Amino acid sequence: MSIPRATVSIRDVAHRAGVSVGTVSNVLNDATRVAPETVERVRAAIVELGYVRNEAARQLRAGRSSSVGLVVLDVRNPFFTDVARGAEDEASRSGLSVILGNSDEDVRRESAYLDLFEEQRVHGVLISPYGDIEPRLAELRRRGTPVVLVDRESRETHVSSVSVDDVAGGRLAVAHLLATGRRRVAFVGGPLSIRQIADRLAGARQAVAEVGAASLEVVETTGLTVLEGRRVGEELAARETVPEAVFAANDLVAVGMLQALVMSGRLRVPEDVALIGFDDIDFASATVVPLSSIRQPRHELGATALRILREEAAEPELPPRRIVFQPELVVRASTAP
Repeated sequence: MSIPRATVSIRDVAHRAGVSVGTVSNVLNDATRVAPETVERVRAAIVELGYVRNEAARQLRAGRSSSVGLVVLDVRNPFFTDVARGAEDEASRSGLSVILGNSDEDVRRESAYLDLFEEQRVHGVLISPYGDIEPRLAELRRRGTPVVLVDRESRETHVSSVSVDDVAGGRLAVAHLLATGRRRVAFVGGPLSIRQIADRLAGARQAVAEVGAASLEVVETTGLTVLEGRRVGEELAARETVPEAVFAANDLVAVGMLQALVMSGRLRVPEDVALIGFDDIDFASATVVPLSSIRQPRHELGATALRILREEAAEPELPPRRIVFQPELVVRASTAP
């Protein structure tokens, strides 16, 4: 009589193969320690009974799972998709897997994911945070869960971080716009409660302050989406006086603005309005007017964060580290002089 699949245990496999439970365990974990003919017998029993190892129970006994929790601000943003891919590629090299959570710029969802990952005893947590949660992350670390901030520099001494210098990126973007001869510049992005966006605005202000007769208008959006960019673009196109240049806080906002400006039939990019984004996602070079942008090493951000997390999981006494990448200006047709 066959054993129902859901109730098949390692003991059932051992009984069917005529070996000990320890032998079955050795076959599952390191078959080189078992005679080949015994391995074949055990594997035949596994197939016959339909045994599936309870990986969750095994990891629970080990004290930590082989999964890494990754929380991002918005999974729809290709920037975070590339960051996740970098983390996943690095994780696979050491037998780890990545579970992706989307906070959707909501502190409650962000907190719920952190609770879930801690309950599941994940190998560690990577997070691009929305709110000011570094005290919470420090508490996670003290309770034994390694944590690394991604795409935001840690301002605490007890949490590692991997980020890009957003202030330098904002300064680089607006300095480029000013170098093309434009003086009336608008910054479009938000919410400004996101530290990365606030830092990009701070860099933009620094660049404007260094050039006489230059001005900076701030137009805050409710999110970093194409739809928000399109909304602002439509509003700008309806004005009597428009900015000569726009620095969009990310490429999605820039793409939305480009769509609205081109569709208005009144304003041309870059002849009437120069436009630059941030992140240099793959779509940036494929828009109707190729988009200038500030490039971040997206894949490397995720991969580096995973490496640091793995090292801290292996050696909890390692001091937290701050890795800061420098952004790069990528000039395309949308900011031609």
